Order: sequence, then structure tokens, then C-alpha cells
Amino acid sequence: MDYMQNYKLWLEDDYFDGATKQELKAIEGDEKEIEDRFFKALEFGTGGLRGVIGAGTNRMNFYTVGKATQGLANYIIKKGRAESGVAIAFDSRRFSKEFAERSALVLAANGIKAYVFESLRPTPELSFAVRELGCVSGIVITASHNPPEYNGYKCYWDDGGQVVSPWDNEIIEEVNLVENFSDCKLISLKDAKKAGLYIEIGKKIDDKFIKCVLNQSLNPGAVKKIADMFKIVYTPLNGAGNLFVRRALAELGFTNVFVVPEQENPDPDFTTIGYPNPEDPNAFKLALALAKEKDADIIIATDPDSDRVGSIVRDKNGEYVMLSGNMAGVLLCEYILSQKTKNKTLPENSAVISTIVSTDLTKVIAKTYGASYFDVLTGFKNIGSMIKDFEQTGKYEFVFGFEESYGYLSGTHARDKDAIVSAMLLCEYAAYLKLEGKTLTDALGEIYEKYGYFKESTQSITLKGVEGLKAIKTIMENIRSNPPSEVCGQMVFSFGDYKNRITKDMLTGQSEGITLPVSDVLYFVLGDGSWFCIRPSGTEPKIKIYFGVKGKTEEEADKKMKDLSAGVMYIINKEIP
Repeated sequence: MDYMQNYKLWLEDDYFDGATKQELKAIEGDEKEIEDRFFKALEFGTGGLRGVIGAGTNRMNFYTVGKATQGLANYIIKKGRAESGVAIAFDSRRFSKEFAERSALVLAANGIKAYVFESLRPTPELSFAVRELGCVSGIVITASHNPPEYNGYKCYWDDGGQVVSPWDNEIIEEVNLVENFSDCKLISLKDAKKAGLYIEIGKKIDDKFIKCVLNQSLNPGAVKKIADMFKIVYTPLNGAGNLFVRRALAELGFTNVFVVPEQENPDPDFTTIGYPNPEDPNAFKLALALAKEKDADIIIATDPDSDRVGSIVRDKNGEYVMLSGNMAGVLLCEYILSQKTKNKTLPENSAVISTIVSTDLTKVIAKTYGASYFDVLTGFKNIGSMIKDFEQTGKYEFVFGFEESYGYLSGTHARDKDAIVSAMLLCEYAAYLKLEGKTLTDALGEIYEKYGYFKESTQSITLKGVEGLKAIKTIMENIRSNPPSEVCGQMVFSFGDYKNRITKDMLTGQSEGITLPVSDVLYFVLGDGSWFCIRPSGTEPKIKIYFGVKGKTEEEADKKMKDLSAGVMYIINKEIP
């Protein structure tokens, strides 16, 4: 069935409601818009769903959410796990609560108990709740840091982590087997509650979650000593983190926490920011103004589902400096490992996990403290999966994990990145340093002096719509087929093709296998140790390019980065159709 036939079906079939049909009638005659909404089904990928909200097969709506949940329900029933139930959370986006309820009612109609948070909650708490309640699965309705027109559906398994192989592909297969939207079962909220299949949860899980977060504190005494002189500005970016970050900071002992009033309460339109991404300096405009007014030591921002955290810190000159995701990750890694070593609480089999596109500096820090280091593919679900493996084998004990896109985890209470615990530890580290007359920028400088000047950056190219998807595929395949042998005067030493799971030595021509899972990723290492990586985004219509260099001085690292990024972007831009 082509896109126009799909469009007409949605207009004519009595299964689709009046509001949906009215929305679709409004685009009658706009063939490009109709094609974009109906040229494919919104793909249920390894992370679930994510797309623009609206009517159509390629949109986030009650029907696509219902189909995804019916497929999940079918899988749970096939596995004989219906009695375990599913935990459900949602953030502040448009239709998040409604999509969460629809998911719960589809599950209930299939005889599967749904444990639903009564109001918005952070994603890491959903991860925690899955194991705490003994659920087989979890769902969180969120589009993370995407623009306001998006929403999404993330799926978790019984370990509290996002679904990974082989369960991800098996669930995808079940979702794809639900051919007709009318095949989705549904029950009323009243009947679901009466049958004991719709259960609201909240405070008890909150209390247990926050207790686990506070258990990750390394220097609570330092916080209490300086609490009256230490000031924090926090913005939840109109999302789910507000009550939870503030509670963790307050219970740890911080007394001067100032919340950006315009971004304190839920706002699905993100009126004051538009793009609620703590990676974006523009998200900090109001927070920065408040910080200057209050003379704050640190600014913290969490994204709408509060799994990512961004930070701006005041240096010794009183200037505010934004930390990159890698910088914050390096600081947290050094703080956690050094303090656990000092306190003699670092396990002998301790492990640090990060992603192939994050800084190489973490490897050096881990080695210094005697911790094992592990690389995984992009996506925190891969870190969560490795934590599970550690616990099952007992060979390693997880201490810290992070990815450069502002996601961090200390502890195993969650199996996804946790902005609550990360915000708390960044503030605690800053307070600890202030007692010594230092700042986080001083600590970062000391790290570079100790280990070398590592520098990273990321660029992206947005290519929207049907043609954009084709262009992204073409670019990736062209570079995969004809990898560059030289970039900015440096010979390419090795080329890793994670789709074909082969790394090739460009000097000898010899190849060896890659043990990590299949992924559409290209990874290049140059003669001086610099590297770059190219991959399509899994959540937005973009190609993302990552760069990493190391220099003996900051100036040398800056020059290497400038040359590398210019050389690589020249190669990629030539491939854009």
C-alpha cells in the first residue's frame, strides 16, 4: 500500500477518530506532507519509537503507540511473563500522559498489569522501578531532548535497562506482526482499575529511588561544612527533574538552590527555550542570568526526562564556563575513583564503561586507579547491558559509566543514565573543591596537566524527510566503500566498519573482527592518535560526526582539532547529494 492509499484509509476507516480525520483533511492536496506522514510506518527500533506528534503512520499518535504496546504485550505473553507486569512513566511533553495511559490500557486489555506513575517522573526512576517492582518490562513516554513537536516511547526489560539483543529484535518482530491498528486490544480505564490491572504508583518508589541516589555521595560532610556559602542555580528545562534534583540536593545538605522560575514547571512547548537540550548553550540563557544575579558557583540543567545533565561552572576569575559532556564525564570519573581510592572503598575488580565516541581520557584515568575499562557502542543501553553482565558473572563491579552526550551513572540503582545522581555529584565535587579554594575548572586543568590535553568535539548535518533519509544512507555507504587514506596531512592508520564488524589496518591491508554488535558506524584512527567517527543519529534526521585529539599543550590540541574537523567535514560535505 503506497502513502496515498494509506492516507485515504485513515480518512475513510471508522477505526480512526474524528480529530485524526480532521487533522488529515487539513493537509488534503499537500502531497509532500501526506508522503512524509504515510510513506512508512514509524519504525519501532532498538530503542522504541520517536517521531513528530501527529496523525499518520509515520507519526507519534494513539494508534502507533497502541500498536507498539500490542506488539510488546504479545511478546511478554509468548515469554510467559504476563504476571510480572510493566512499569510506565512519562515526562512533560504533549500527550505524554495520554500516551502512557493508552499503553497501560492496551497492556491491561491483554491481561498484563500496568504500574503507572501518577505524574511525571525522571527516566532513571522508571529504570529503578522496573527492578524494584519485579516487572518484566518498562515504558517511558519521552522524546528526551528533542524539539517540542516530538514525542517518543522507550522500552525497558526486566533488568531495568533499555531493551538490547536478542530481546530488542524479537520485540521489533512482534510489533511488525501487528499489521492492522484494529488488532490492538483496548480496555477502559474504569474496567482496568476494577480488574486490578491499572495500579498507580509514586511516593514509595520516589523515596527508595532518592535513598539510592544519596548513597552515591562521597563527601556529605564537605557539603554540610560549606552549604551556607555555596550557591547552585538549577533549571529542569520545564521537565521531570524539578522535584527530584531539588530533593536530592536538599537532603544532601545544600541550602542555597535557586530554580529558574520560567523553566520550573512543566511546559510542553518549552516556551523560553524551544530546544530543551542541556548540550545547547542557548538552554542556559535564563539560568546564566540568574546565576550572575545570585553569584552562583555552579549551574545545572536537566533535559525533560532528566537523564541528561549539562553544567556551567564559575572559574577562579569569576567567569562562567560551560562544561562539555566529555569534560563533566572526566571530572566525575576522576572524583569518584580518587575519592573511593582515598576512602579505601574502590573494589579491586572495579570497572569503568564508556562509549567509542567519548573521550579517550577516561581510559587513562581508569588505568591510573587500577580500574578496568570497557568500550561499548553509542547508547547508554549498552552500558546498562554490561552492568547486568558484571552482576551475573561477578567478574567486575561497576563504578562509573558515561557517554559524551551528557549522560552519566554512578551506582547500579538505575540501568540508564541518571541526571539526578550526576547533578548531585557535580555539585558535591564543586563544593568539596571550594573548601580547598579551588573550582571545577581548576580540577579539570590539573587533570589535563596530569594525563595530557585531550580534546573532543561533535558536529552534525541535518537532512530531513524522505530525501534526507536517502542522502544519509548514500553518504554512509559512499564513505564505507571508499574510506579516506589521509586526512589533513595525517595518514589513516585504521578503519573500523561496525556494520560489517571489521577493522582494517590501512597500512598492511589486514583485517580483524569487531566483537561489538552490528551498528551503522564508521571509525577512523590517524597516525598521531587522533580519531573521528561517523554515524546516523538514532533519534533525529542527522549524521553525527565525532572528533578526538590529544596534545602536549592546550594550544597543540586546539590546532589538531581545528585541522581534523575541517578535513573531515570537507570529505563528508562532498558526499551530500
